[in-house]
Amino acid sequence: MKNIRNFCIIAHIDHGKSTLADRLLMATQTVSEREFQDQVLDNMDLERERGITIKSHAIQMEYDRPDGKYFLNLIDTPGHVDFSYEVSRSIAACEGALLIVDATQGIQAQTISNLYLAIEHDLEIIPVLNKMDMPSAMPEDVKDQIVELIGCERHTIIEASGKTGMGVDAILEAIVERIPHPVGDPEAPLQALIFDSVFNSFRGIFSYFKIMNGTIRPGDHVKFVATGKEYHADEIGVLKLGTEPRKELRAGNVGYIISGIKSSREVKVGDTITHVARPCTSAIEGFEEVKPMVFAGIYPVDADDYEELRNSMEKLQLNDASLVFELESSAALGFGFRCGFLGLLHMEIIQERLDREFDMDVITTVPNVSFKAYTTKGEVIDVHNPSGMPAPTLLDYIEEPYILAQIITKNDYVGPIMNLCIDKRGVMKNQVYLSSDRVEITFEMPLSEIVFDFYDKLKSISKGYASFDYHQIGYQRANLVRLDILLNGEMVDALSALIHKDHAYSFGKRICEKLKELIPRQQFDIAIQAAIGAKIISRETVKAVRKDVTAKCYGGDITRKRKLLEKQKKGKKRMRQVGNVEVPQSAFLAVLKLD
Repeated sequence: MKNIRNFCIIAHIDHGKSTLADRLLMATQTVSEREFQDQVLDNMDLERERGITIKSHAIQMEYDRPDGKYFLNLIDTPGHVDFSYEVSRSIAACEGALLIVDATQGIQAQTISNLYLAIEHDLEIIPVLNKMDMPSAMPEDVKDQIVELIGCERHTIIEASGKTGMGVDAILEAIVERIPHPVGDPEAPLQALIFDSVFNSFRGIFSYFKIMNGTIRPGDHVKFVATGKEYHADEIGVLKLGTEPRKELRAGNVGYIISGIKSSREVKVGDTITHVARPCTSAIEGFEEVKPMVFAGIYPVDADDYEELRNSMEKLQLNDASLVFELESSAALGFGFRCGFLGLLHMEIIQERLDREFDMDVITTVPNVSFKAYTTKGEVIDVHNPSGMPAPTLLDYIEEPYILAQIITKNDYVGPIMNLCIDKRGVMKNQVYLSSDRVEITFEMPLSEIVFDFYDKLKSISKGYASFDYHQIGYQRANLVRLDILLNGEMVDALSALIHKDHAYSFGKRICEKLKELIPRQQFDIAIQAAIGAKIISRETVKAVRKDVTAKCYGGDITRKRKLLEKQKKGKKRMRQVGNVEVPQSAFLAVLKLD
């Protein structure tokens, strides 16, 4: 155990975590020249295309020093705020962390929040200054920021570059010297923490774990504490670029177990593995339940695919524990799921993964957050969906979730960013100058206002410099109304939204105008209306396409034409009574991008 080091890499998005991880893998010869590709740990096509890490990835490196061979278990983590749950799980399986800061941009919001996560778990922090080869690097200024943030000695900050490989040897030395080795008793009853799992269609579920105490061997009879299920360990091993079987794994190691589990419900992230014969006395603490921030409905395009969608969602949840879903049905869309996501990017990624990995065509409804509705009888109802709101006559008041948002930016952009936050009903709480040209602004604002497009707007206002991080702080009373969209008098529940009273009129008008562009013309007029309760606040009409029934009448008396037109009119009237309107998928998505 003295020669094992478990560490993760934490940083703000795009500060060069994955590139630096590549260099470490090359330096320790874990990856051969032939197998190497940029961002070697990002094994999803989606991660490569977008240049972001979505999943945390574990891999074992072997590092030779004069005093022996060291086993370094590296976990590369995502940087985006929507995947912070991945980071918290990785941190629970480590004793140390490399804190990577971009020498050209300095410390940003997600750097700070990931750092606090690591400090809460008592991890040893090694600060690394990346991108030192860039002409725009400001090493001295950024070092000042790091020293101020974590109170380390200035000479302990390692200068490195993921591109040129500078400083990689110093990082490997620092990992061995500074990060403590894991502590645990190989002779004690087995206690292993599951921090991730993946589904394999041939061999069932692979669970990744870190052994706190005890030893595990192939063929052992093991039990998962939370679910109470028992299995035989068919194969155990360590994670290299692929999986490598081992004869035994002892306390302190990170590895995987295959035990032929087919159902994804039987594996919970954060569960404890122990032996059936000698169980451990207590399960491992350390995982809080994930709190979804954004809710949206996901429905199959074809109602017959419902069961298949359910299986796909379960397999996806296995690999992404921060996805939460429950059953839901909608009058417009049939059966589907109400899903909870950590943010809008997370929602987009899940939709994309359903399409790529499971070939599922889905419709996603307007995302919203969960509200608390208080009725006149004194009951409290959690509302995840506008159609679940009690009737206005029974409703006393509504509370909506509030967040504390921390924005770090250059001082040139403070004005526009404050205007944006105030437009979104934000209240400023604090403003701190971190250095001569970097400001941290703290706002209290409703979560529902940042769900749509806040992040995108923030990035464009600040030319990509502002970084954003938030956490929920509770509920506050709000003046909200339910806005319904009616097509020919029929309500489309998938387009309903809960919205602040002051914004409802303009939002309703914009939705109607947008739907008018997107809904194809039919043989009859389509009335598109936005309503609050029984009051219609906006209306647009999609005009009918007309078949020219008088084409065959040339010349002759006008009454012949009139007779044909009257006949057509009667047919149209009957058609409007039974005609239903097809709403294209693009209409559901357009509502999200109204601005």
